[in-house]
Amino acid sequence: MDNFARRFTPGRVGRMVLLVVEAVGEDGGLARKPLVIDELGDTFERFRLLRKSDAGATDELLEGLGAASEVERDIILQLSATRPLGHPERFVESHGLALRALEVLDRNGSRGVKAPKQLGPLRPIASFFLQLVTRFLVKQHQRSVIDSIKDLYLQRLAWCRADDPARPLLLRANRDVQRAADTFKNNPIGVPTFLLGGALVSGLGSLLRAASDAAGGSKTTASVALGVLTIGLGALAWTILRAAAVARRRIRLTVEGPLSALWETIGRAGKPPQDQARQFAVYAIVITALAWIVVPAGILYVLAAID
Repeated sequence: MDNFARRFTPGRVGRMVLLVVEAVGEDGGLARKPLVIDELGDTFERFRLLRKSDAGATDELLEGLGAASEVERDIILQLSATRPLGHPERFVESHGLALRALEVLDRNGSRGVKAPKQLGPLRPIASFFLQLVTRFLVKQHQRSVIDSIKDLYLQRLAWCRADDPARPLLLRANRDVQRAADTFKNNPIGVPTFLLGGALVSGLGSLLRAASDAAGGSKTTASVALGVLTIGLGALAWTILRAAAVARRRIRLTVEGPLSALWETIGRAGKPPQDQARQFAVYAIVITALAWIVVPAGILYVLAAID
């Protein structure tokens, strides 16, 4: 009896009860339900282990998670990242190169843009507008890039552990970007964009109204108004298309490589922001179609209405 009492003291009995409760669980089950964070951690760990060694097992795992498309597979890949920087030893170098590239683009993106000599006396005017549109495209891309870098750094800092060696690197880099951001966001054309757009729309509207009013009177007035509109739209399309080509070439030469290097160094962050040159080229094509198809059709309509 004394031996039994020594083996089952109140302290030992309490610990045994605690072990039984932990094994059974509060809900009376046989075992404690695993936490969701543990299940996700195990899934991502299996994905990391299988991704480079067993493509079939990786595909099966992704299908089990519901990742059917390439984008959804990228989502799992990015979710499985455990480090805020893929290559922390090269981050400072790539960060400095990206910001230096933005500085060079800011200084040279629209510098020395000239219209062809074949335009003769119209060359200075064409060069002015060509440089204006090029500067607008370059500045828009700079704004997009610096905002994307700033957001990416802040997002990585949000989940970076306090004791991670990469955290001080991200903090210093984010401070640099915050300080320099406003210098890449200057107004590219010197006047508010909505005023310039309003003036352009107003001018086109005036020409259309003149052609419409002339439909009840002179063929000559109507033809001249629509002819001027055709030439104006053609010149606008030419300016946008040529400026987009120059901006695209200089952006690719200056910042495309450094940005790819920065995104690669950070790791699992998608792709760097793309410039809008191609989008503006599409606008130019639409304007060209409007100038050479719709407007001449309008001329024929006006002449027919006058008759």
